[in-house]
This record gives sequence, structure tokens and C-alpha cells, in this order.
Amino acid sequence: MDSAEQQILPEPAAQAPLRTVEVPGAALAVHRPAGDLTAGDGRAPALFVHGLGGSAANWTELMARLTGELDGEALDLPGFGASAPPADGNLGLSGHVRAVIGYLEATGRGPVHLFGNSLGGAVAVRLAALRPDLVRSLTLVSPALPELPPQRTAWSTGLLAVPGLPALLRRLPAGRRGPEQVTDDLLRLVYGDPDGLPAATRAEALAQYRRRVELPYATRALAGSARGIVSAYTERGDQALWRQATRVKAPVLLVYGLRDKLVAYRSARRACAAFADSRLLVLPESGHVAMLEHPDAVARAVRELLQRA
Repeated sequence: MDSAEQQILPEPAAQAPLRTVEVPGAALAVHRPAGDLTAGDGRAPALFVHGLGGSAANWTELMARLTGELDGEALDLPGFGASAPPADGNLGLSGHVRAVIGYLEATGRGPVHLFGNSLGGAVAVRLAALRPDLVRSLTLVSPALPELPPQRTAWSTGLLAVPGLPALLRRLPAGRRGPEQVTDDLLRLVYGDPDGLPAATRAEALAQYRRRVELPYATRALAGSARGIVSAYTERGDQALWRQATRVKAPVLLVYGLRDKLVAYRSARRACAAFADSRLLVLPESGHVAMLEHPDAVARAVRELLQRA
């Protein structure tokens, strides 16, 4: 269970500038690429939204490659990274969408080129459907759009949504593994080639895991957000994510990895059909986080999208 409980990825060696943006009911930590301190210089604004258990650091590699074209910022969703949980405890999909809209309205940066990975992809789709005035384009890396049945390797993430189960499993002998083993499981879950990762990447992932487990709200934030994803799978009518995808008019770049253990590539065909203006990038060697594994390939596809957008 620990392998899905904390989908934590490496932080950058150099810490990016950080500021806090107050939004209704929450305070969001917002990061810029290290060394990129100039905003409002004519580059198009962009916003990067991470996945379940991640943080703004998950976008460091891609943001660094796009600084020439985009004035990018990445935020920590409520309950993750350096952002505390929201005051009302709403960690569902709509709660995260509300927080991101709050950031865009508070900063006046919209419309933006919006990026989302996994949970962040679902957030981006709903936001673009509800507030098209805030979005210029979408780049979705392994977006968590409803997939039934889910891959067997993704079941452990869904179990986070069961009330009380994560805490129970941690008390069992099999759940009392050391940080090194848990971190290795996490990397194997989200990377396509975990055995090829540099030692520095593993060390950063281990350090981040240890920091996160010290937070008193870590399990609650993960479980609440996982429950939000599961709930989104069952929503119908205008709130259904696939129906909302059909309402997105902005150009969309879809990025899928053939080694993804959490979002199956079979979802790509439905996604291409759902979005009115979409293009697809398939990376055979990537897992769930193509923006970290193959940032150059993703950046090239983003530049092509920007030219069309």
C-alpha cells in the first residue's frame, strides 16, 4: 500500500523561488524556475499542476526547458508540497479546481497555458471546461480521466480512498517497511525505467519522502484527494469529466507513456476523440511522469502546440 500512498518525485537540487498566494480558504505555495525571476516580460503565462502526492517540483525539468517561451509558475495543491490543507478540508477534485481558479484570479495571470499531470490533468480539464476564459491551451500528461476498469497496477492508489484503510495497513507487519524500500516502490510505480535512475534522483526522492511523512496531515491529504479521484469516476451529467472534456475548446496536447502503470494508454484514443482540438504524443519508454523522464521530447511537442495556439 505504501507504494501508492506517496507518489513522491525528486525535488530539484537548486530550490526555486517560492511565494505564497492567498486564495479563498487556502494559501498556495507557488514556485518559479530557479533563476527565472522576471515575470510580465512578454512571454506567455503558464501554470503547472502536479499529480496525487506530488508537488510543484515534479515540473522542474520541463519548466526549465520552456523558460524561453513561457513565463511559468507551478503551484502546490492544498495539502501537498509546501501548501497546507484547505480550511474546509475539501480535498476533492472540485476543491482543487477552486484553488487553482483562485490562484489565477488572485494573480491576474489568466488566460494561461495550463499543464496537468495525473490528478492535475483532471483538475486542468474541469477548469478549462468551466472557465475557458482562463485557459489558452492544455498539456495533459497521463491525465486521470475515468478509466473503467482501471489497470490492476493502479488498484492500490484507489484503495487510498477507503476510509481508515491506509492507517490500518501501515500497522500490519507488511506495511512497516523502511523509507528506502517505500521510496523504491514509489519510483517503480511512476517511472518507466526505474532501474536507470541516477543515484542523485533516488536520494532526492528519499529525502522528499522523509519530509512528507513528518507532516501531520500527509495521510489525510492523500486519502482525501484519492477519494476525490474515485468520486470523479462515478460522476454523471454535466460534472462527468469525459463530458467536460468535450466542452474544452482550447488546443490540447495529450502525452501518454506506454510503460504507465497508473493511466493506461488505451485511454488515449478516447481522449483524442473527446477534445475538439487535440494532438497526441506517445512515449514508448515513459511511465506516469513523462515530463520528468523525457522532458526534451515533451518540450518539443509543447513548442509545436504553442505555435498553433
